[in-house]
Amino acid sequence: MHRITRRSASAILRHGGARYHRNAIVAPVFCATRSGDSQVVESDAKPRWYSVLSSGRCNIVKSSTELNLNKNGFFLGNRYESTATASDASAHPPPSAEKYEYQAEVSRLMDLIVNSLYSNKEVFLRELISNASDALDKLRFLGVTKPDLLKDAVDLDIRIQTDKDNGIITIIDTGIGMTRQELVDCLGTIAQSGTAKFLKALKDSKDAGGDNNLIGQFGVGFYSAFLVADRVVVSTKSPKSDKQYVWEGEANASSYTIREETDPEKLIPRGTHLTLYLKHDDKGFAHPERIQKLVKNYSQFVSFPIFTWQEKGYTKEVEVDEDPAEANKDNQDQNAEKKKKTKTVVEKYWDWELTNETQPIWLRNPKEVTTEEYNEFYKKTFNEYLDPLASSHFTTEGEVEFRSILYVPAIAPMGKDDLVNPKTKNIRLYVKRVFISDDFDGELFPRYLSFVKGVVDSNDLPLNVSREILQESRIVRIMRKRLVRKAFDMILGISLSENRADYEKFWENFGKYLKLGCLEDRENHKRLAPLLRFFSSQSEDEMISLDEYVENMKPEQKDIYYIATDSVASARNTPFLERLFEKDLEVLYLVDPIDELAVQNLKSYKEKNFVDISKEDLDLGDKNEEEQKVMKEEFGQTCDWIKKRLGDKVASVQISNRLKSSPCVLVSAKFGWSANMERLMKSQTVGDTSSLEFMKGRRVFEINPEHPIIKNLHASCKGNPNDNDALRTLDLLYDAALVSSGYTPENPAELGNKIYEMLGMAHQGKWSVPNANTQHPAAQLQTPQAYEAEVVEPVEVGQK
Repeated sequence: MHRITRRSASAILRHGGARYHRNAIVAPVFCATRSGDSQVVESDAKPRWYSVLSSGRCNIVKSSTELNLNKNGFFLGNRYESTATASDASAHPPPSAEKYEYQAEVSRLMDLIVNSLYSNKEVFLRELISNASDALDKLRFLGVTKPDLLKDAVDLDIRIQTDKDNGIITIIDTGIGMTRQELVDCLGTIAQSGTAKFLKALKDSKDAGGDNNLIGQFGVGFYSAFLVADRVVVSTKSPKSDKQYVWEGEANASSYTIREETDPEKLIPRGTHLTLYLKHDDKGFAHPERIQKLVKNYSQFVSFPIFTWQEKGYTKEVEVDEDPAEANKDNQDQNAEKKKKTKTVVEKYWDWELTNETQPIWLRNPKEVTTEEYNEFYKKTFNEYLDPLASSHFTTEGEVEFRSILYVPAIAPMGKDDLVNPKTKNIRLYVKRVFISDDFDGELFPRYLSFVKGVVDSNDLPLNVSREILQESRIVRIMRKRLVRKAFDMILGISLSENRADYEKFWENFGKYLKLGCLEDRENHKRLAPLLRFFSSQSEDEMISLDEYVENMKPEQKDIYYIATDSVASARNTPFLERLFEKDLEVLYLVDPIDELAVQNLKSYKEKNFVDISKEDLDLGDKNEEEQKVMKEEFGQTCDWIKKRLGDKVASVQISNRLKSSPCVLVSAKFGWSANMERLMKSQTVGDTSSLEFMKGRRVFEINPEHPIIKNLHASCKGNPNDNDALRTLDLLYDAALVSSGYTPENPAELGNKIYEMLGMAHQGKWSVPNANTQHPAAQLQTPQAYEAEVVEPVEVGQK
């Protein structure tokens, strides 16, 4: 044991914590006072140890060192309250309140780090493998200038051996190892990172390299071993020392031990053996198959080979003892040739198996990677069976540096990973080739691009101490913008492909995602709009882009016209299109429920406004103010008469400039809901009925003054405005306009009765039923009757 130094005490979880590796293993901090010191008097000669974080006797540096555990908010700070022991206070009562530092019990601090810092137990293997990788990296770097460190011809690798019967995991690396003093400094100080010191020394050195593969950033990675282990033993040998030392500690103990290894069978030439004695509930981690799965998930691309101890087998033929009855039968037939009977058995054995790939595909030059390799990596990483539609491999440099490969899948996700699920596992985040997480809630990709799959690897992401949570920061926002931009470039490449079917396939699977982006991401409207596809009045069988629509626009056309319905057939037959068909103006058909909202959020495209032809004040560019003024004066009284009859059903009655063959139409207010939107809102299970009543109240009844029905009603208005037939015709005309305009009648049964009544009036007497007294026509033919003939004299033309 050793007395804690000022530097060690103030290093407690500095910088938010850091990860352990060979020179960064951390454990409880202890300050001890031997029995020979003047402060302690013991009755026996045995030394006694005191914890620096639980006793007021230790020499603690009075500084306001903050301990941020991210989740628990536990910190060390200043407090104006005495925390001395009762014996000291009674022996030397202070004249006034003294200033003391907060103190933390090491066992409690260990409990917080182990149980609160990491959200998933299985990350312990990721942390310990990263520590081993750092030890190998440091040895390789130092071996360039000091070849003596590599005098022992040992391969640079990591090996993991398990004992599932006893619940033991051993992680072996041939890295730099640790001396006794390094064990004291690193494993005896909470959150001290040997890697951080090493990187700082490299930075200060003139010979520092620009690139390194060191993974450890924090000094609490070693504590992850206690997530699953009751006892941890670290046996290490540094090439700088002739002796091998063993560090041993337990999860709930307040002390640890360091001793020299004297067993000749356990001596190693160089490196570290880390042995975990698992808890009873966590012995399942000692199964070789599970260890192999964790290595492939988290440490697949560590730059050193990782071997795991696996059970293997091979087949061989062995002889089988004959049945005595069959042997007697064979002896009777001596001429028969004897054949030895054999069977196939599987001989099992244990051996080391390479588990990882040391060179990830995203670190290679894109020019050297083939399409087949990209597709194979995609299928293997994301468990897909179809090749992706497109991929993008890029490196971003500058303020934020990272490498990434993005993919567009061939089909849309099934099941729970649908459009409304913000959390997907499609983006795998790596930091220095170590897998961190694939569980994000919109930090790296917005929800509408959640179908994009890929990997992102960065060396300087703002992670918390446990390395599992990506913090919101300016760097993350910059990464998000660049990833989204690359995703749009990749999708745009599909749309510009010579094979039009590629983008048709993409749009069929992911078109709704991009429409959702029009609602959620205003900043990228310019990137989203060219990717949208719609049917139109001039292209009902094949979707067109907005660029194609703009190219086909008439020279005098100022706006982009659209109509929102539930199908192409209903859009084709709507009365709103009559005048536009006559003028040969193209109209977009918005047949998807989200289409109308998407277009309304876009507002315009290439300085062309989107105009709903079912809204009032439609301008087709052919307004004749004088003619409209004359028409309004002539039909003004008729419009008032119709408005009086319809009452609150409509906001106003106007002369229409969009009708050609229909007598009337019911249009929406300029800022109200369209018929399609009203239908969608009614179908919502939790819709707001109050807003529905407000928005649908603004309807405008437009009439076609050139239609015979309107002309007859106009004449009736002037001649006999109280005529019942005319008033009933107005009611039926309004109901018919509701249906033809896409609205739902409030009382369908009443509308049906009106139609039946009108049919009865129109066809009254045309198909009368014969009564019982009337003879059958055949019988009438059988009784000849005499008829009187009338003689007509011929006359000249012009005579009476």
